[in-house]
Amino acid sequence: MKIEITHLTITDYFDLKESMLDAYTAWGAYWRDHQIEHLLKIFPEGQLCIKVDDKLVGAALSLIVDYKNLGDNHTYKDATGNYSFSSHDPYGDVLYGIEIFIRPEHRGLRLGRRLYDARKEMCEKLNLRAIIAGARLPRYAEHAQALTPKAYIEKVKQKELYDPTLTFQLSNEFHVRKIMKGYMPGDAESMEYAALIEWINIYYEPKHKWLEKKTDVRLGLIQWQMRPFKNFESLCEQIEFFIDAASGYKSDFILFPEFFHAPLMAEYNDITEAEAIRGLAKYTEPLKNKFAEWAISYNVNIITGSFPDLREGKLYNIGYLCHRNGKVEEYQKLHITSGERESWGMVGGDVLKTYDTDCGKIGILICYDVEFPELSRLLADDGMDILFVPFLTDTQNAYIRVRHCAQARAVENECFVAIAGSVGNLPKVNNMDIQYAQSAVFTPSDFAFPTNGVKAETTPNTEMTLIVDVDLILLKELNHKGAVTNLKDRRKDLYRLESLKKPAVSVSNLEFAVA
Repeated sequence: MKIEITHLTITDYFDLKESMLDAYTAWGAYWRDHQIEHLLKIFPEGQLCIKVDDKLVGAALSLIVDYKNLGDNHTYKDATGNYSFSSHDPYGDVLYGIEIFIRPEHRGLRLGRRLYDARKEMCEKLNLRAIIAGARLPRYAEHAQALTPKAYIEKVKQKELYDPTLTFQLSNEFHVRKIMKGYMPGDAESMEYAALIEWINIYYEPKHKWLEKKTDVRLGLIQWQMRPFKNFESLCEQIEFFIDAASGYKSDFILFPEFFHAPLMAEYNDITEAEAIRGLAKYTEPLKNKFAEWAISYNVNIITGSFPDLREGKLYNIGYLCHRNGKVEEYQKLHITSGERESWGMVGGDVLKTYDTDCGKIGILICYDVEFPELSRLLADDGMDILFVPFLTDTQNAYIRVRHCAQARAVENECFVAIAGSVGNLPKVNNMDIQYAQSAVFTPSDFAFPTNGVKAETTPNTEMTLIVDVDLILLKELNHKGAVTNLKDRRKDLYRLESLKKPAVSVSNLEFAVA
């Protein structure tokens, strides 16, 4: 007999499903493939399985949670983020066991103990202070007439009674922390009771403050004045002026607007608009290199706005996230307006993703993309804290569309949203002659945030820099204890949003599935 403990992969899914159905015959419950796929995406190292002769016969699934937000009075639904795993926090302090099982025909081989030993080793390696889980009491209903839950647990502890779940947990060095009522509604065997169990990691070392993720984040938004530039060098001089100014205030991020370098199209004003925007594309690579250098030399993460990019005959609208550690990542505009399509022949990209930074996980949507709520919801499901929106609008009504949609994204996704646009006129550049903007940082709408959901905003149609501090801890508290909790309260039993293109998301491949 060959026994192996390994990390779960999506190719194990069908064996996992079959094993769960065997293990939970009374429930008929199992995790769906899209749920396991998401779990593996956010915390792959936390998902363990055990195989006998290369056949999966059991698994232990886990999340990391910030236990002060979850607390002792929670349900299984709370612990799993309404079964969406939104409760997972890579910067949390506790490993929460959401699943452990062995197929009935392989019980008695102490395979469950092996899984728990591997889970404990993982807890120690990740320097988490404890493993916590809710232990069902599947034999309690048989004794409920004679025993209270407390008395039942005591008899199990004293080995006067045997409970297949709790006896196993206690033998693996767990202790009962408290009794929970209503932990898993519908669990008739346990009369909906569960024991909150805990294993303490004696090797845990409290994290030093300087090692933790930065939670007080400073944003620098550039409301750019469109003006003629003699050449590329004079444009770069103005860009560097703003980066120098914003970094001088110790900004963690600087956000530039969409197509803010449009004045360089003046040299192409004697040709068609479609040809002119393709001429502008020659500056994209040099600007990318310049921004990458500035991000390092000024020690700031820069969202570069956006630039046209010509690839294999197709014209895209793209930008770059230039990390202060030298890393450069690309983002793309996915939805193209009719004006961009008809005047420039532009096409939409197909990359949607979150970006891990030294100040949390961020998302970036270019202008029109923020008007499609599916995109930001996918980013929120992937743990986004701040959404950045570089935009370019010519009229006030166009701006209002971007503003109101961006503010809605902050509320529905419990995140901060920063928008930055350009102002002024360009009389010698076709299709870019007027601009209207009021850059701003929006917040969720709850007691810890401004009553109007606006953290700060610029004076409309005036060149300026907006420096704003946001506190990511407030988002975590809102997610768990807000007056309303939009992300947690979604009816996953009725509907779900999923991407059909992996690992990036194609706009044409978004599906809103209704049960």
